[in-house]
Amino acid sequence: MSDQSSNQTITRAQLSEAVYQEVGLSRHESSQLVTAVLEEICQRLEKGENVKLSSFGSFLVREKGGRVGRNPKTGEEVHIEPRRVLVFRPSNILKEMINNTERSD
Repeated sequence: MSDQSSNQTITRAQLSEAVYQEVGLSRHESSQLVTAVLEEICQRLEKGENVKLSSFGSFLVREKGGRVGRNPKTGEEVHIEPRRVLVFRPSNILKEMINNTERSD
């Protein structure tokens, strides 16, 4: 894949194009593959399972308990319901790759 500047976002279409270029599947098959992988990850996370991608990182589902928060404008106390949150923890390999990349700023 080509280098991206820090303010750009990679899209699903760009991921599909990268698979097409690297693997040699048709564009349609590449798109289906990317979609299938992302859907599988989403389904697992929805079930509360953690997803670990070797050399990339882990997606973790965490339970946050209810608590009392405060509206910063009014100072009014507000009850915040318990919820699940998604956390991404990059692998050490990914961290090293990011920190060893030359910056073009």
